[in-house]
Amino acid sequence: METGTLRSMGPNSESEAPPEEVIFGVSPAMAEVRRIIERAAGVNVPVLLNGESGTGKDLLAKMFHQYSAASAGNFVKVNCPAIPGNLLESELFGYERGAFTGAYAVKPGRVEQASGGTLFLDEISELDYDLQAKILQLLQDGTYMRIGGQEMRQTKLRLVCATNRDLHAEISQGTFRQDLFYRIAVITVRTPPLRERMADLPVIADYFIRTYSEKYNAKVKPLPAAAMNEMLRYHWPGNIRELQNLIRRFVILGTPDSILTELCAQPRDGISLDVEFDGQVSLRKVTRDAVRKLEAKLILKVLKANNWNRRKTAKTLKISYRALLYKIREAGLPSRTQQRAPEAIESEILADNPTHAIEDGEV
Repeated sequence: METGTLRSMGPNSESEAPPEEVIFGVSPAMAEVRRIIERAAGVNVPVLLNGESGTGKDLLAKMFHQYSAASAGNFVKVNCPAIPGNLLESELFGYERGAFTGAYAVKPGRVEQASGGTLFLDEISELDYDLQAKILQLLQDGTYMRIGGQEMRQTKLRLVCATNRDLHAEISQGTFRQDLFYRIAVITVRTPPLRERMADLPVIADYFIRTYSEKYNAKVKPLPAAAMNEMLRYHWPGNIRELQNLIRRFVILGTPDSILTELCAQPRDGISLDVEFDGQVSLRKVTRDAVRKLEAKLILKVLKANNWNRRKTAKTLKISYRALLYKIREAGLPSRTQQRAPEAIESEILADNPTHAIEDGEV
């Protein structure tokens, strides 16, 4: 595959992957994902996909397979949480006849099936500690042994892993091997949640409408502006999977009321109206503080979406660059050069007494 070029993912049907313009959209967050895939897909090194449930990790794993030399082989997925721990080893590595009660014939494992192709371990954090050691050995020298076997077997495959957990935290808790983490995370891809790529939502929604209209042979009118506005305001805790199910319901029922009813019933990530009441309330002060917090939160999200480029952020927000700098200082937003945990920064930004400053130079 030539760097910077991705082939089409195939026709538009639920069984096929969406086209590139739907997968990547126009958001900066997905542009970074695309850049990594274009650079790394052709190199046979392990890949770790890290992100919330419903962000499309399965799809990106298939893309790494399709755009690599391993595409000539099988793409074999193992959903680690779905297989009981005492069966997962035999599912992965296979077994010999007579290895245990009921083993009446030789059974190749998923590792063997993926030889020459790609093995995708979904939710790898669910592997028990002992089995992690065997995956580590597979990565180190390409060897494994069937249960009940007497000799090591050799294979060559590409390994792609996915998790929605913080593996650093799992390591500190002693539930995930640090040496395995460094083996599987040669290339790490963060799959952004839908709320960080809202510019892509209309394109994704339209794709699902076309897909399910064809599948259910339904004639559906375009989404009205009111429904789309509600969708753009919503937080999407279930990410693209939640959007997919919502659009499916819309196509089946044929009315936007199914969307408006569902989204309006969900709790919003809004502004708290808790006020210290000592007999007097200044409406002007409460309103000013609420607006400041809302502006700070919005600017922070747009800054992160634009990789902290403030000129792009000002253009996105349709305000002047000078006005953005003023609002950044007023809100106490950090510069990209400040090495602090994003969660801690955001928490302090939304507090009543932010203490951060920002440099005048462009980030």
